[in-house]
Amino acid sequence: MAASDTPVLILNAPLVANRLGYPDLSGLDLLELFAFVHPARFCVPTPRGLAQALGIDEPENDEHVPGFLQRAAGAMIAACEDPEWFERQGAWSTLQTMERLRWPWAQVLKPHIAKPERAEKWLFAALPEWDEAPERGSPRQVELPNDDVLAQLDHLTGAGSEKRQGQRDYAQNTARIFAPRDQRELPHVALAQAGTGIGKTLGYLAPASLWSAASGGTVWVSTFTKNLQRQLRTESRRAWPAKRPDNTPPVVVRKGRENYLCLLNLEDALQGGFAGRPAILAQLVARWAAFTRDGDMIGGDLPGWLGTLFRKRGIAALTDQRGECIYAGCPHYRKCFIERAARDSAQADLVIANHALVMVNAARGRDHAQRPTRLIFDEGHHVFEAADSTFAATLSGQEAIELRRWIMGPERKNRGRRRGLAARLADVASYDDAGGEAIEDACEAGAALPGEGWLQRLVENEPSGPLEKLLATVRGATYARDESGGQEAGYGIETEAGGLPGDVIEAATAAAEALAAIRTPLIRLGGRLEAIMTDPPDWLDGQGRARIEGARFALQWRVDLIAAWEALLARLGGPADPEFVDWLAVDRSDAREFDVAIHRRWLDPMKPFAKVVLEPAHGVMLTSATLTDRIGSQAGDAQETKWESAIARSGAAHVEAQPMLSAAQSPFDYAARAEVLIITDVKKGDLPGLAGAYARIIEASEGGVLGLFTAIRRMRAVHGRIADRLAREGLPIYAQHVDPIDTGTLVDIFRDDPRASLLGTDALRDGVDVPGRSLRCVALEAVPWPRPDILHKARRAASGAGGQYDDRIIRARLAQAFGRLIRNKDDHGHFVVLSSAFPSRLLTAFPDGTAIHRVTLDEALERIKTGLIGERAPKPVETDGHADLEPPDWMP
Repeated sequence: MAASDTPVLILNAPLVANRLGYPDLSGLDLLELFAFVHPARFCVPTPRGLAQALGIDEPENDEHVPGFLQRAAGAMIAACEDPEWFERQGAWSTLQTMERLRWPWAQVLKPHIAKPERAEKWLFAALPEWDEAPERGSPRQVELPNDDVLAQLDHLTGAGSEKRQGQRDYAQNTARIFAPRDQRELPHVALAQAGTGIGKTLGYLAPASLWSAASGGTVWVSTFTKNLQRQLRTESRRAWPAKRPDNTPPVVVRKGRENYLCLLNLEDALQGGFAGRPAILAQLVARWAAFTRDGDMIGGDLPGWLGTLFRKRGIAALTDQRGECIYAGCPHYRKCFIERAARDSAQADLVIANHALVMVNAARGRDHAQRPTRLIFDEGHHVFEAADSTFAATLSGQEAIELRRWIMGPERKNRGRRRGLAARLADVASYDDAGGEAIEDACEAGAALPGEGWLQRLVENEPSGPLEKLLATVRGATYARDESGGQEAGYGIETEAGGLPGDVIEAATAAAEALAAIRTPLIRLGGRLEAIMTDPPDWLDGQGRARIEGARFALQWRVDLIAAWEALLARLGGPADPEFVDWLAVDRSDAREFDVAIHRRWLDPMKPFAKVVLEPAHGVMLTSATLTDRIGSQAGDAQETKWESAIARSGAAHVEAQPMLSAAQSPFDYAARAEVLIITDVKKGDLPGLAGAYARIIEASEGGVLGLFTAIRRMRAVHGRIADRLAREGLPIYAQHVDPIDTGTLVDIFRDDPRASLLGTDALRDGVDVPGRSLRCVALEAVPWPRPDILHKARRAASGAGGQYDDRIIRARLAQAFGRLIRNKDDHGHFVVLSSAFPSRLLTAFPDGTAIHRVTLDEALERIKTGLIGERAPKPVETDGHADLEPPDWMP
C-alpha cells in the first residue's frame, strides 16, 4: 500500500510489482535512470549487478538494499556532473523532452545536467553514414598445413596455457573443410563432436582465422542461441583486432532484420507515434542509439531488461518486424544499422550469424556473390530444427493479413507509417502506365485477403472473402475431427490434411484462385521495375535505383510466398505427397484462439538444406557436444557412438560427398564431479509433492538450481507454490513465463547470484553457459518425451526405427540438459530427475563414468546438502529397460 501511494526508489518496478501482485506500481526506478545515464552499458538488473556496473560497494544483505538504492542513485546523479561523463552528448536535449513527458527522474536530474554551450545535434544528424566499398574478390585457394594450424591455436590460447590434445586434434580436423573442393556442388562436409571442455570455439577459430588471412575470404560461424553469439564475439578478439587500420571491423555479428533498431520507426515514435510511457521508452532508446556498437536490440548492447520496464511491446515496434523496410527510400538509409551490418559483413574476415539467417540468406539472398562458402555451424544439433522452420510453408490468418497490409497499407483506424504498394511506388506508377496498372490490380486483388477482425468473424461464422472462408472451413474441420482432448485443456488442436470434407476443398480452390489473382500483377510489376532499371529515366538517381532494387527483392519474396501457398492448397483433396507432411491447426493459448493455419513441412528438411546451403558451399562443418547418439541398455554397458542420426540430420546424406567424422571426448572427470540422482518417491501427477521436492532441493543446495520443466503450466504452478517460502529463506527464485524479464536477462541474473535459482523450459535446456558456483544442480521435472503431434508421428514412421526414434530424441535432450551442469574443470554438482520410472535404456545419455543412483528424495537431499558425489552409492535398481517405462504426459 505504501509503495502504491507514495513514489519510492525501486529497482525493476515490473518485477517488484509482479511479486507484490500490484500491476501498476510506479516510482523512481533506478534501471530507468541507469539507461539514461549509461546507455549501451551492461548491467545485471539486481542490487549486486547495479553495484558492479557502477563500481560501488554491494549491499551485504537484503536489509542493506534500501540504503544501497539511495547510494546508487547518488552515484548516477554525480556522474552527470562529472566532466569525464562519456555519455553526456544529447543528454540535456533528451532531458527537456523527458520533463515534458513527466518522466519521474526528470526533476531530480534537471539541476545536475548543465545546458551545453552549443546546441546538441539531433540524433539522426549525429549518426555516422556508412561508405560504399568495392566488392571483395574471390578467396584464394589455399591449403592449411597442420603445423601452421597448431601454431595459430597456441597463439590464440596464449603462452603457458595447457595444450589439450583433444583441442589440437579438433583444430586439425576443422582445417580440412578449408581445402579447395574437387568438384562443383561437392563441398567438404565435416561432422565434429566435441565434448564440453574441449575448447571447440578456439579450436575452429584457429584454422578459420588462418584461412581468412591467407585467402582473403570470409568465414561464417552460425549459432542457434544469442548467448553463444556473445561468447563468440568475445573469443574472436584473440584472433582479430576490434578495427582494422582502415577502421573497418574484421568481425561482424549478423542477425535477422527484426533484431535491429529501425531508425525510421524510431523517428516516428519520437515525433508522436508513441505516447505516455512508450514515449519515454523511445527517448531512452534514442539515447542508446547514439552510443550503440551496432544497433542490435535483441541480444546486443541494448539492456535486455529495458523493454520489460515498459510492459508493452515497445521494443518490437521499433524494429522491422513485418518486412516493411523501404530500403533506399528511407531518409535514414545511409545511416541504417542493418545496411551497415550487411556491408561490413561483405568485407569481414569472420561473420557470426545464426542458423535461420544463414538459411534464409542462402534461399533468397539479394546478392549471390555474398553467400557464404565456408560455414561452421556451432550448436550443430539444432540445424535440423532451423531448416525445418526455414523451409516450411504456413498459410495462416496472421500471415495473410500481413501480406494484405504490405500490399494495401494499414487499415484506416491504424496509426503508423506503414504504406501500401501504391504509396511506396507512387513515382513508378506516375512514370510507367503498365507498372501503375499492375499496382492497381494487385491492390484490388489484395482485398480478398483477411482484414482486421478476421478471427472474430470466423468465431461468429461470418467470414468475408475467399481466404477467410477457407480459414473458417479449416477451423470447423479441425474442431470436428479433434480427438486429442486439447479443446478442454485449452491447448492448440490439429488434424491431418487427408480425407477432408468437400467444403474445405471447395474453399481451397476459391482461395487458390484469389491468390493467383494477387500473384499475377505482382509478377508484372516486378517485370516493369526490371525494365525501368534496364532503361532508367533521367530522374532516377543512385538512391532511386537502390530503392527500386529493394522493391524488386521484396516483390520476389512475396511472389514466392504466394506460390508456396498455392502449391499447398493444390494438394488438399489430392493424393498425399510423400515428401511433405500437411495438416490443419487452430493455435490456442489458455483456451484463447489466436490463429488458424494450414501447415506444410518437409518430411526431411535436410533435402532443401543440402540443395540450398551445402551444395553451393565449398566447406561446411557441423559441430556440437551432443551431435551423435549414444546407445546401450544399461548405464554400465559398453556404449557405442552412433553417427547415423548425425549424418541424417546434417544433410550430408543428400550430397555425394562422404562426410569427415571426428569425435573428441570431454576432458572432465565426470565420475568425480557429477552424479545423476533419480528420485523414486515423487509420484507422477502429484503437483504439491513436485513443488515440495523442488523447494527442498533448492534449500538443500542453498540456491544454484536450474529447474527444467516439460510444461509451462506445471512450472508456473510450482513457482507459485514455492516462491514465498524460498524468499523468506533468502533464496531468490526466478522463472520464465512468470517474471516480466526476457530470458537472456534471467540467465544473467542467475549467473550473477550464487543463491538464486531459475525455472524454465526448453529454451534453458540448451545454450545456457553458467560456469562456477552459480549452477550446481540441475533438476529435471520429468523425462522429456517428444510430443506426438502429426509431424512427429510422420517422421517417426518414416524413420522405420519405432521407439528408437523417440529414444534418440530423449537421449539428446537429456545430454543437453546434463551439459548445463559441468562447464569447466572445477565445476561439480548433481543432476536430479524427479521421475520414479526413468527408463534404464536412456541412462546412456550421460557421460561414461557418471554415477547414477535411484534414491528417495530424502537420500538425494542429503547427498546434495553434503556435496557427496559418487561415494557410498546405493545399488541401482535392476530393470529390463521396459518395466520401468514412465508414460508421457500426453498418454491418457
